[in-house]
Amino acid sequence: MIDLFYWPTPNGWKVSIMLEECGLEYRTVAVDIGGGDQFKPEFLRICPNNRMPALIDHAPLGGGEPLALFESGAMLEYLADKSGKFLAKEPAARYRTLQWVYWQMANLGPMMGNANHFKNYAKNLTDDPAQLVYGTKRFCGEVDRLCGVMDAQLSANRYLAGDEYTIADIITWPWACLLDRLIGEGTAAQFPH
Repeated sequence: MIDLFYWPTPNGWKVSIMLEECGLEYRTVAVDIGGGDQFKPEFLRICPNNRMPALIDHAPLGGGEPLALFESGAMLEYLADKSGKFLAKEPAARYRTLQWVYWQMANLGPMMGNANHFKNYAKNLTDDPAQLVYGTKRFCGEVDRLCGVMDAQLSANRYLAGDEYTIADIITWPWACLLDRLIGEGTAAQFPH
């Protein structure tokens, strides 16, 4: 059994989608990030970075004691190895997939999160909207650039890593599907692929 420490955000969705796609047995444990659950000592023992999701596999790959993991990219890679699904064993295909996983983790997710903060939340935190102009422009512009990268890749490939559905698609979709909501109506239509 796997315990998934979860809240319904794009990062939480990534791991729940992977668990469902792999058909692995799991249960969700709510981590109310609005209520501060991510700062509680019992959660910090699992995830020292105080961010969800996290998981504990009570029957880990290779046996042994329960395995706790944090960082959604590491969790998807682990679950792919455990289930034998969505990540090739052959090195070239494996690393084609992993480069897109790391691209999402280092680029698309953080940039969309920052764009969302400056565009949709920070206005409630300041009396001076001029303070938000640079951050909004910077992060929304970077999201636009990254979506162009993804659109170009998908114009030449059925999926991000090539012809096969992989963890690269699973990890990217929860953020990409929110493009219009987080950045602005009509944004997704600019990237047809």
